Amino acid sequence: MLGPVLLAAARSDGLRRVVSSAPVTRPVVDRFVAGEGLDSALAAVRSLTGRSLEVTLDHLGEDVTDASEALRARDAYLALAEALAAEGLGERAEMSVKLSAFGQALPGGHDIAYNNVLPVVEAAAAAGTTVTLDMEDHTTVDSTLAVLGELRARFPETGAVLQSYLFRTEDDCAALAVAGSRVRLVKGAYKEPASVAHQEKHQVDRAYVRCLKTLMAGGGYPMIGSHDPRLVAITEALAARFGRKPGEYEFQMLYGIREAEQLRLAAAGHRMRVYVPYGTDWYGYFMRRLAERPANLAFFARSLATRS
Repeated sequence: MLGPVLLAAARSDGLRRVVSSAPVTRPVVDRFVAGEGLDSALAAVRSLTGRSLEVTLDHLGEDVTDASEALRARDAYLALAEALAAEGLGERAEMSVKLSAFGQALPGGHDIAYNNVLPVVEAAAAAGTTVTLDMEDHTTVDSTLAVLGELRARFPETGAVLQSYLFRTEDDCAALAVAGSRVRLVKGAYKEPASVAHQEKHQVDRAYVRCLKTLMAGGGYPMIGSHDPRLVAITEALAARFGRKPGEYEFQMLYGIREAEQLRLAAAGHRMRVYVPYGTDWYGYFMRRLAERPANLAFFARSLATRS
């Protein structure tokens, strides 16, 4: 039951300092994070797109408590959009943003986050690409979907992430399974109370399949965020059932996880997008990756033992 412990650790400043400063940590983080700077992220994009994969880029950062930090997050994404445009990567690379990095938790956070993310969405459109709003813990869902609604009024291609472990998500899927809507469906990676979220893996998986059916049957564009072979197979079966062709949905997987499967799906003609995080604020993201899969934690533990 290490998952809940690691998810709690993801928001511990004390553990953040210990893990971030440990010399053995950096080589392990490099498996899941494409470097700390824009140049290293672009190098990863070139490598992935050169292998017929597409990407979505996440400049890491969340839970901002200072307005100046929110502006720095905005500026990092504006620089990313400019770089993608300069390299002609707009058709292969989109951007993922967490609204908590744009000031969502500050007083007046809805307006602050919207005003900070709007120029990023505008810059993405000018670069020929799109933005997807990552979903965070359950307390942010209403605000994130409200910002999504405002953005989609001008930029209908703006995407959203929904998490199957939340009880509300089946209704949210039904609301967003409409023409032009882009939805990335994931299981969820935050510690949530039993009052709002399924706690058992089999419950989360079943909810995922129910949500997936709704999205595949609807008029939107489903983005299947999962490394689970069974869910990949179910997606292919549902695509056949609902007459969806390759390019009318896509698979998404995390950078550094199941790379051979990513290449297999791309070679089979599927649209396969890799979620590429980069930046200095990698701790929270890294801890959630460890919590999600025992194999990730075992990999980290072996690396620690090897380098000790």
